[in-house]
Amino acid sequence: MTSKPSNIISENKQITSSFGVRMTPVFFVWLWSTGFIGAKYGLPYAEPFILLFYRMLITLVCLGFIALWIKSSWPSLRSAFHMAVSGLLIHGFYLGGVFYAIAGDMPAGLVSLIVGLQPLVTTMAAIIVLKERVVSYQWLGLLLGLLGVGLVLFEKLGGAGQLPEFPLWTLGCAFISLIGISLGTVYQKRFGDAIDLIPGAFIQYCAAALLFALGTFLFESQKVEWNMQLMLAMGWLVLGLSIGAILLLMQLINQGAASEVASLFYLVPPVTAIEAYILFDEQFEFLALCGGVMSVFGVALVLMAKRSGSELAQSNSSKTNAIKDN
Repeated sequence: MTSKPSNIISENKQITSSFGVRMTPVFFVWLWSTGFIGAKYGLPYAEPFILLFYRMLITLVCLGFIALWIKSSWPSLRSAFHMAVSGLLIHGFYLGGVFYAIAGDMPAGLVSLIVGLQPLVTTMAAIIVLKERVVSYQWLGLLLGLLGVGLVLFEKLGGAGQLPEFPLWTLGCAFISLIGISLGTVYQKRFGDAIDLIPGAFIQYCAAALLFALGTFLFESQKVEWNMQLMLAMGWLVLGLSIGAILLLMQLINQGAASEVASLFYLVPPVTAIEAYILFDEQFEFLALCGGVMSVFGVALVLMAKRSGSELAQSNSSKTNAIKDN
């Protein structure tokens, strides 16, 4: 008599768990998109490196308490080194490039679009470094996503024959960010699978904090104008991004292929564009809207192709095991 309620509870837990797994990419995309918005809110009151340095310090305090509370298992020195390298790429180069591009008056939506080219870079790196297999539908999805981002970028630059209204050096910062997050994703997948999330993130932020400390003392004045807007932006950048979004990203990387995780970044530019339009009146026209739709369709192709490939592999494995049993 007690088995039925137990089965029902077990099934409900499985449904809840399955729903949570499906919603994780959606929640991650939304959180990640707000990072560009948070940067735009905070940067008028602090230089990029000093803002990021304080962000890292506050995040380290939070993660330190969490690690002590859950009694985390810390990695070996060799594993810690790998996490430090991935931290320099994912947080140091990526965040440094994004914040300096936005500080140089590049629109937040445009920065996200350039970084949105990451899936193609990551997929190529995953093929070379991780020997991942990418099926034809995934290539089609990645190329469609790339074309979609290109259309939005074309519209944001003002069309053919016109120069942008922001310094061209900010494009270099945005591309440094793109290379950092792309290589960091592949490196994390290659060397960070067996490391607990909290200790791994703590080590990554330590490495990034050292980079930002060096950067601010070499190139900046370290002046910060503390006010409510900056404190609210800092709170969201720490809790929503540095803790929430990054832990979700590490979890997604550890659970899936690097190219599949990277495809989620195609969804960030249209989401960021909508947020920037609502909050900062950053305009986007019909061409940009079409590009956003193409990007979403490209992501869907990549994810469906990957899921079909996984199901086929599981089916073949089951058949092989059945043959062995017989």
